[in-house]
Amino acid sequence: MRVLASFIFLVFVYNQTSGQVDFKKSNLPIIIINTNGNEIYDDVKTSADLKIIYNGLGIENDITDVPTEYNGKIGIEYRGSSSLGFPKFPYGFETRDETGEDNSVSLLGIPKESDWTLNASYNDKSLMRDGLAYILAGDIMDYAPRVRYSEVMINDEYQGIYLLVEKIKRDKNRVDIAKLEPTDNDGDALTGGYIIKLDKETGSNSGQGWISPFKPYTNAWQNTFFQFDYPKASLITQAQKDYIINFMNKAETSLKSSNYKDPINGYRKYMDVESLIDFIIINELTKNPDAYRLSTFMHKNRDSEGGKLKFGPVWDFNLGFGNVDYCTQGNPEGLVILNFNDVCSDDYWVIHFWWKKFLEDEAFYSQLKMRWKTLRQKNFLKIV
Repeated sequence: MRVLASFIFLVFVYNQTSGQVDFKKSNLPIIIINTNGNEIYDDVKTSADLKIIYNGLGIENDITDVPTEYNGKIGIEYRGSSSLGFPKFPYGFETRDETGEDNSVSLLGIPKESDWTLNASYNDKSLMRDGLAYILAGDIMDYAPRVRYSEVMINDEYQGIYLLVEKIKRDKNRVDIAKLEPTDNDGDALTGGYIIKLDKETGSNSGQGWISPFKPYTNAWQNTFFQFDYPKASLITQAQKDYIINFMNKAETSLKSSNYKDPINGYRKYMDVESLIDFIIINELTKNPDAYRLSTFMHKNRDSEGGKLKFGPVWDFNLGFGNVDYCTQGNPEGLVILNFNDVCSDDYWVIHFWWKKFLEDEAFYSQLKMRWKTLRQKNFLKIV
């Protein structure tokens, strides 16, 4: 019921603000950014000033009001890949102190951190898909990015409604895994934590990683490319690269083996099944055409902290809920996990062999069905 109420509120605030042209006030928080005449770039942060005005739920906010949530320095840049081709740009920013150093703060009730994103949702005219998906995921998974809808002005020009979203990163309030130092090159410390992803090679902290030794499917011309996300590609040591690549190769090899269903020595030895199940459910519930092949994050903590590969956090649902005109189209029938490669085999990014193998494991399939049945009776009862 809490998820449904949150979504209804998002719909309400969107309807209240969607027709504005000469922007001056809103019942949404107002984010005002001033770059002081400097340009904004991709992958290089520009120093700027940020003010956030929010007087409380149900209270109108005016651009002339005193900033109540934040009034200080940031570094801002463009972010994203294909989304940078749209007229409404997405942004990433870090909150800074007066000396220019990272400054962890709480914004609009979200736990303290310094790294944030402003999601433009340009190709989702409802502006709802990402927000709803993150709320749903946060209700059932260990962590999903928290979101706040806001009005954004940059250099005195109104940009529209954006979604303030937590950037995916290692942090006790985000992806809660151990911190890896450059000196952590042996023992238990070397075993975690890591964040890796499947994604386009353009965008935030991407482009470096390794190619899977296994093809995504028989006779595929494509390869599957895993990328380092944490530690950053520029900071990860050779020993750390070797460790996580070797771990992933073992996990993949176990999935290719004849005894991959074995609960002790099969893929479950390396992969956390509970997080995998919830990851699949959220992506199939939204019929996300990018699922399993793009914006797909995984993380691993130290062996002393469990040590298995966990799936998530989930990310990027602006083409979900039927908002796509290629390959899977807007058809609600079928599953992305089973059908995408059949209807979109010419795509450069296809779904890796893992995902069908999971569903071929009878024990996993039964566990997935039971989890879905439970969620339908509780968390998703009012919305599905």
